[in-house]
Amino acid sequence: MGTLYVVGTPIGNLEDITLRALRVLREVDLIAAEDTRRTATLLQRHGIRTRLTSYHAHNRHHKLPVLLRALADGADVALVSDAGMPGISDPGYELVARAVEQGVRVVPVPGPSAVIAALVAAGLPCDHFTFLGFLPRKRSARRHLLHEVASWPHTLVVFEAPHRLVKSLADMVELLGGERRVAVARELTKVHEEFWRGTLEGALTHFRTTPPRGELTLVIEGVPPSKGDEHPWSVDRVRQALHHLASQGVTGSRAVKEVARLARWPRREVYHVWLELQGE
Repeated sequence: MGTLYVVGTPIGNLEDITLRALRVLREVDLIAAEDTRRTATLLQRHGIRTRLTSYHAHNRHHKLPVLLRALADGADVALVSDAGMPGISDPGYELVARAVEQGVRVVPVPGPSAVIAALVAAGLPCDHFTFLGFLPRKRSARRHLLHEVASWPHTLVVFEAPHRLVKSLADMVELLGGERRVAVARELTKVHEEFWRGTLEGALTHFRTTPPRGELTLVIEGVPPSKGDEHPWSVDRVRQALHHLASQGVTGSRAVKEVARLARWPRREVYHVWLELQGE
C-alpha cells in the first residue's frame, strides 16, 4: 500500500514552497495535479522530473479509481492543487476521503493557504474565524447564507470572483450591515498583491468605480461586541450560535461565555441551553 501526500504549493510566488514539499515531490512515484501546466512550471523551476497526471473537477470520476489503484499497488502519490492546500475549494478532498476509507496512509505536507494569508494580514480578529469558501453564484442562495451568518461573532473569510464582487458586497451591506469592517485581498503573494481595508459600504463604493481583477479573498468582521442587539436574543438564536461554536471546536465554557455576552442572557441560562444541545 502506498502513501498519499497532500502537498501545499505556492498560491502565487514560486518561492513559497517548503523544503519538505520539494523533497516529497521528487521522491513520490506520481503527482496528481489539478492543473498540470501550472504544476509543471513549479517542477521545472526546482528541477523535479516526477511523472505528472491530471486530477481535477472535470475528470475526477474516471481518474479517482486510477489513483486509488496506484496507491493500492504500492505507489506513493502526491496530491497538489493549482495553488495552496489541496481539498480547499477543489476536488482533492474526494481522493483523500476515499483513500482514508481504503486504509491508505494520508500525510499532509503543509504549505501556503489564501485563507490564512488573507486572515493574518487583514487586521481583524484571528482567534476564531469561519471559512465559507466561494459564495453561492445564485443571489437567493447567497443571500440565504449571508442571512444565516449575520449574527455570528466570528470573523468570516470568503472567496469571490471579480465579476461577482460588487453584487456580493451589495448583499453584504444589506444583510450584514454597511459599517462592518472588511479587508479585500487581491492577488495574494503575486506581483500585484493588494489589500483594500475599510467598511463594507466603503468597499461597495470603491469597487463599483474600480472593477477588481485577479483572485479575491474577503475577510469580514463578525458582529462587534459593542454593536450587538439592543434586545436579548431568542432561544432559537442562542441555540444556533452555540451549535455553530461547538462545530468549530470551541469549548463549552468559552462558547457559553461568548454567547451570553452577545445574547444579553445570564450565563447560567445559556449553560442550560448548552447542556440541552449536548444531550441531543
